[in-house]
Amino acid sequence: MQLLECVPNVSEGRDAEVLERLVRAVRQTPGVELLDWSADRDHNRAVLTYVGEPEAVVAGTQALCREAFALIDMRKHEGAHPRLGAVDVIPLVPLRGVTTESAVALARKLGEWIGGQGVPVYYYEDAAVRPERESLPDVRRGEYEGLATRLASPEGAPDVGPAVFNARSGASIVGVRPPLIAFNVNLATTDLSVAKRIAQAVRFSGGGYRYVRAMGVALEDKGQVQVSTDITRYEKTPIHRVLETIRSEAARYGVVVAGCELVGLAPLAAFEETIRYYLQLHDFSIAQVIENRLLGE
Repeated sequence: MQLLECVPNVSEGRDAEVLERLVRAVRQTPGVELLDWSADRDHNRAVLTYVGEPEAVVAGTQALCREAFALIDMRKHEGAHPRLGAVDVIPLVPLRGVTTESAVALARKLGEWIGGQGVPVYYYEDAAVRPERESLPDVRRGEYEGLATRLASPEGAPDVGPAVFNARSGASIVGVRPPLIAFNVNLATTDLSVAKRIAQAVRFSGGGYRYVRAMGVALEDKGQVQVSTDITRYEKTPIHRVLETIRSEAARYGVVVAGCELVGLAPLAAFEETIRYYLQLHDFSIAQVIENRLLGE
């Protein structure tokens, strides 16, 4: 059985009715299993995770996009997370029996379809057609507010779809990537500058870890700030290393970690090094997890 994962990020995290309709669109797609979804009010963003046979996953994503384009008006959107459009980013993740090449072909097929809905599309990571667009932050630079100006220039033209500003839906970013760990660390302070300085210290573009993207975010509902990270290669940069670096940097400002959160799903293997580190089980293996043995993994 071929298994493809899709983890779309949608620019809506507050309207319960809209969120329910988006979730229902995926759940009602034959051959697709919705594994997880979550929404954040401060980020004003939702992340869905679903799997299935490749063509079924494409159909489920098209159903999600139809609803999102109809229900979300980017002219009214505001939130802490960077975004380019209503369906901001659509990563396809090959899991089983799906090559990167075939996933890229599906990403291009999906992009063509989204472009046909009147929404500009940029390809990123393994699906990128231009080297300067491989990095998601580079593609998203300028965000929705700068999109009209960007589309008006030759270098800002989309990879597919109209080179015309769609004020309602913005643009979508479609790509293929390995599993990513969305790991956030909340700090017991309201000083956003602390979170931003720490994010600068841990992310690659600021001289930090090669496989970490990070930004500082205010969590107004919680009275805290957050260092929001994406760990793009967990086998190269384990979760505990990122957490302990953030903890150490926060201590410089007399700030402690208030808690952490995992957004969406993550492979069990991503926690192997974390278990070794915190429990000092230097010879620990995922094979020692009883559920894995029972499932024959």
